[in-house]
Amino acid sequence: MMLLHEVVLGAARSIPGQAAIVHGDEVLTFGELADRVRRTALFATEFCPVGGRIAVIGENDPGWIDLYYGVPAAGRTLVFLNQRLSAPELSALITRSGASVVVGEPTHLDRLRLEGVELPLVDWDGWKLGCLALGDVPIAPVPSASSDAIPAWLLFTSGTTAAPKGALLTHRSVMAAVAASSAARPVEPDDVYAFPFPLCHVAGYNVVHRHFHGRPVVLLDRFEPKTFCAAVAARSATSTSLAATMLASLLDHVDSDPGALEDLRTLRSIAYGAAPMPPSLLRRADALLGVDFAQGYGMTELSGNAVFLDAEAHRRGLAGEPGLLAAAGRPAPGVEVRIADADDVDVRLGEVGEILVRADQMMIGYLDDPDASEAALRGGWLHTGDIGRIDDGGYLHVVDRSKDIIITGGENVSSREVEDVVAAFPGVLRVAVVGVPDPRWGENVCAVIVSPEADRPDPAVLAAFVRSRLAGFKVPRHVVFVTELPVNASGKVLKAQLRELLAEEPQLLGPRL
Repeated sequence: MMLLHEVVLGAARSIPGQAAIVHGDEVLTFGELADRVRRTALFATEFCPVGGRIAVIGENDPGWIDLYYGVPAAGRTLVFLNQRLSAPELSALITRSGASVVVGEPTHLDRLRLEGVELPLVDWDGWKLGCLALGDVPIAPVPSASSDAIPAWLLFTSGTTAAPKGALLTHRSVMAAVAASSAARPVEPDDVYAFPFPLCHVAGYNVVHRHFHGRPVVLLDRFEPKTFCAAVAARSATSTSLAATMLASLLDHVDSDPGALEDLRTLRSIAYGAAPMPPSLLRRADALLGVDFAQGYGMTELSGNAVFLDAEAHRRGLAGEPGLLAAAGRPAPGVEVRIADADDVDVRLGEVGEILVRADQMMIGYLDDPDASEAALRGGWLHTGDIGRIDDGGYLHVVDRSKDIIITGGENVSSREVEDVVAAFPGVLRVAVVGVPDPRWGENVCAVIVSPEADRPDPAVLAAFVRSRLAGFKVPRHVVFVTELPVNASGKVLKAQLRELLAEEPQLLGPRL
């Protein structure tokens, strides 16, 4: 299968003058991007041997794209760091990753210095200067990436354990995800794709997807409705990907500023994923924007999306088949999905079980965690941890998550990780962290705490304590005090009962912190 950097080099040969990346006023053609990728591949060899790792951190920037392709071209692995994490979290991930250098935005590199990270820290300008100092580079790079089976990207993903797990994605797995998206969600010949997601997420594979088809990507530093509308208008963007929270904010902006609708007139399609999209929000967007919608179901361990609900299914759902809007979609060509019980035996059609996926786009395992890798990939199938069913039309429906994960604003939060921090606060005897529904964020993090009445912590002070140790999106937005937590015979907290209690008695939540 094609190697990642070959996507850019191939486009540079056939359409060198075509725009590849647009970032503000900066436009990089495929020819220019290919030169930067070659230089990045060569410069990367100065920091670590073949098989080594280079980490990157910062807001969206063309430098990310250089590294997306250039580091794997050199036979090294690019480590994605989420800039929203706290400095202690980042330091721990850098240590676990075994990275030899961190490249990125100066502000975040300064945070790492203050945290005591002793690796070389190279800012964007320093990296670019180092690449330029190489002088003339060969037309073809000298990559050590001799096989599509070697790791290309390393992304840390939340799970049932407190410590994030590092999913190892190969050239083959990322390109297989690109192939799945290409088959299920064809790219129009005149497509201009606006990308507002953080490039530190697996959603970044969409950049490779567009480049595979020779189409430009408009990079936004971050999502902000007014800036997004301006970028769409300035570059005549035709497609984008939005989380439910982004779409809701965009619609609110259009409602408050009707002129913004004119900015979006070239937009033809919106893809979504990361978290469920409420049907009411889809209907509102359809009425206001009149664009096509497409959903993708996937995860970091799948290098991107593997199951798709296409525009036609959305049109049918909006026109009178509402059950379709509750579906995740159908597997892309080359992707197998089955529903199994706890013994990995297939359940009957329509019955509920764990969603298992088999495809070339699966990760090869978790970094330095053979037990977790074996559990996730046993029998050659990725055990997603999601609970679902397949209907008689072949559509996958995701009905619950067996992983202890909260999805808020498109970010995954490990309940266990938050529980460990909250439990260290004075006065907390026991704690269970669950997600509670929120119309804008999808879910809010809620800490349910057992604490003596005389020693109950102030929720705002507790939230500040958590914020000092974890990323802001992991901070509990609701704190509920109870006399005891519901547990089973083995002492495991029954979180389903907690979620039911909070749904039945929402007044317990109080105001959002």
